[in-house]
Amino acid sequence: MSAPPSLEVFLHNRVGRKGVPMRRSFERWIRAALRGRHAGRATIAVALLDEADARALNRQFRGRDYATNVLSFPHETIDGRRTRMLGDLALCPKVIAREARAQGKPLRNHFAHLTVHGTLHLIGYDHEKTRDAERMEAIERSVLAGLGIPDPYA
Repeated sequence: MSAPPSLEVFLHNRVGRKGVPMRRSFERWIRAALRGRHAGRATIAVALLDEADARALNRQFRGRDYATNVLSFPHETIDGRRTRMLGDLALCPKVIAREARAQGKPLRNHFAHLTVHGTLHLIGYDHEKTRDAERMEAIERSVLAGLGIPDPYA
C-alpha cells in the first residue's frame, strides 16, 4: 500500500495557538503514519482539548480519571461498509507539553510522536499485548525516523 492519494485533516482547536502545531504539521505526521499502511482516501478529525475535556473523555471511554495525552476514536459504520473517515484524535496540548518537558524532548517531536501513535490506533494497531506493543513501537520509530525525529522510546 502507498500513501493515501487524498488526506483531509480537520483541526478543531479549543485551546488557542500558543505551543500548538499548525494543521499542516498534523497532516504531515498523519500522512507519514498512513504511508504503506492504509490505501485510499482518508479523513481524520483532530481535536485539541483542554485538560478538563481530555480528563472527561478519558474517564468516559477508558474509565481513567485523569487528563491523558492522546485518545483515538476509530470510526465505525453501522453496516460495516468502508468509509474515508478513519476517526478522531483527541490531543491535550498541556499534558503533551508537560510530558515533553519531563522527558527532555522537543515539544514538536512529542506532538509528532503522539499524532503518529494515535493514527496507528485508528487503523487497527494496539499495544495491549507485548508482541503488539513491540510491533507498534517499531512502526512508530520507523515513521518518526523518516520525519527526522529521534527514537521516542530511547
